[in-house]
Amino acid sequence: MEAIIKKAGVLIEAIPYIQAFRRKIFVIKYGGSILDDDKIRHNVLEDIVFLSCVGIRTIIVHGGGPQISARIKEKGIKPEFHNGIRVTDKETLKIVIEELDKLNTKIVEEIKKLKGDVTGLKGQENIVKVTKKVADRELGYVGTITSVNQEALEDHLRKGRITVVSPMGISVEKQPHNINADEVSSAIANSMQAEKLVLLTDVPGVMRDPSDPGSLISTLTVEQVAQLIKSNVIHGGMIPKVSSCVEALSGGGVKKTHIVDARLPHALLLEFFTDQGVGTQIIKS
Repeated sequence: MEAIIKKAGVLIEAIPYIQAFRRKIFVIKYGGSILDDDKIRHNVLEDIVFLSCVGIRTIIVHGGGPQISARIKEKGIKPEFHNGIRVTDKETLKIVIEELDKLNTKIVEEIKKLKGDVTGLKGQENIVKVTKKVADRELGYVGTITSVNQEALEDHLRKGRITVVSPMGISVEKQPHNINADEVSSAIANSMQAEKLVLLTDVPGVMRDPSDPGSLISTLTVEQVAQLIKSNVIHGGMIPKVSSCVEALSGGGVKKTHIVDARLPHALLLEFFTDQGVGTQIIKS
């Protein structure tokens, strides 16, 4: 009986958060190795279906880097990056499109199995408009985002659909371009005036000491992030994650950003609907 009462208590604790977030937009970026793990993916998608059921309008931007790199190696092509950006020639672009299409379809089908109402957008719908990215070397078919089709996204959200977006863009010449998924999620979150931008990852969040789980920092301001990068507390792979959060906040459209460990069962629900949360939230001030 005590366990049942405790479950009721958890639901009661969630009520004010559900009331506050109902009809708001959450943008969730989901990629990397955690996207390839069946158990983790099932837990994450269960949480996202729950968000939709309580009236939160959810956009998932999925990555696919590891899957694309594996396929490229199978083809005997060496994956090439420049400043963290995948160099995308014509053959690589074909593989990128195929792998992202597969992942988008997989996510959509699994959400349907969980009884979620969902739409998959794979790139040809002209949701993300781009121009060719200019760099100090030729990157091929890599795009810089110029605009986001808010009306099309809003139409799917208005119908109560979880919207799954591939990180692909279309130029004015109707040429598909590869785009970094972090950039897409940040641009969509800002354009849609999202309540939250969430980066799912495979670490607990920002920690003062990576070897000490108790050193997790629950809340950071943009100013504190800069200080922690300078002091090397935030380093390595965490830098691009917090930088994406800071960039989204600086755009003015996003209210709050979160870095959440997808490996923790129901991490999204714990982060949004409990008083303590489980990850790191980054706020303007």
